[in-house]
Amino acid sequence: MSFVFYLIGIGLTLVTLPGTIELALLTLGALPLGGRVKKRGTSLAERRTNETEDKKIPIRRLAIVVPAHNEVASIADCVRSLSRCERPPTLDAANIVVIADNCTDQTAELASRAGARVIERRDSQRRGKGFALQAAFAKLLGEGFDAILVVDADTVVDPNLLTEVVRLFDQGANGVQARYLPLGVTDSPRARLRNVALTAFNFLRPLARDRLGMSCGITGNGFALRRDTLEAVPYRADSIVEDLEYHVSIVRAGLRIRFAGATTVRAPVPVSGVAARTQRARWEGGRARMIAKYAPALASEVIHNARLLEPLLELLLLPLALHVSLLVVGLAIPFFPGQIYSAFALALVGLHVGLAIKLGGGGWTDLSGLTAVPAYIAWKVSLMSATLRSTRSNSEWRRTERQ
Repeated sequence: MSFVFYLIGIGLTLVTLPGTIELALLTLGALPLGGRVKKRGTSLAERRTNETEDKKIPIRRLAIVVPAHNEVASIADCVRSLSRCERPPTLDAANIVVIADNCTDQTAELASRAGARVIERRDSQRRGKGFALQAAFAKLLGEGFDAILVVDADTVVDPNLLTEVVRLFDQGANGVQARYLPLGVTDSPRARLRNVALTAFNFLRPLARDRLGMSCGITGNGFALRRDTLEAVPYRADSIVEDLEYHVSIVRAGLRIRFAGATTVRAPVPVSGVAARTQRARWEGGRARMIAKYAPALASEVIHNARLLEPLLELLLLPLALHVSLLVVGLAIPFFPGQIYSAFALALVGLHVGLAIKLGGGGWTDLSGLTAVPAYIAWKVSLMSATLRSTRSNSEWRRTERQ
């Protein structure tokens, strides 16, 4: 029996170790030590910026693309929110363009009334956000835009969004990702827990990568790309997790996405019910497909390109609920080295989450969300069959119902 426990302990360690290394790297990278380093002008992010800032042409024409599929309830508010953004004085144009993809409602009409330019797209075979973005990028680059900012159709943005994006572009960024957080967080423990998780995923981790001089990642909402970036790495991602898929291509090409942590885009995130089950199962199933597709190639390329190590570790980091569940099992298995490792890894998760709450501007009320962890883990386990089915599904755009 002890041999069986040994094998289980080793197996759990091997499965969770890449994620533990990734969390350790990003937790250390996010620690608020940057101010002291920045004064000496030696931060990795600063050096990388200084290396490229004189090679870039300033952004003059920016297109703000809003991909939309049957978003009649939110599209007008999104367009108005974008219209209220402060416009940097260096911009000659900042055009809001809604790409109404296979819509069967009044999305296009309401977007036009709110002040956006509307491009209607109908293609029964190539359906999905990735295909919609490909069409929009091709058209707008052909019209001479210098950069394109992507904002989801149910989003409300901070007034300084354009200012921060253009500022980073003018510093030499190949691409920019704004902070992406939930809109309208309630006081329920499940909603608080979801908010903490997204703060860690969409704020703490990109912040850490940016401070370490790495590409911060793309979260799918509030990201922007320069013309020359899209020309060097054409946007061909069309999976359910097209943001992750495209970012892998960005890093492979030696380019970097900068993090605009001083501005935020917010969109509703379902936390319960059918909408939440569908969204999580499809997202995690899509992520599993990306692991199978890219992890072996990245592992072989890391030998020659060390920049790919962090994207590989990020890809191998399991969903945090599953990661914690396996570590708890490892702690219970009577295999002493595995128990020591699991205890350390669980403490690291706690530090990571606590730092996300602190740096993300949270407080004691957010800690109440941690009481929902056991129920949330059980809920995630119940999604296993749906997640497995999603690993085999196509990328058709199935709009998540709003709550």
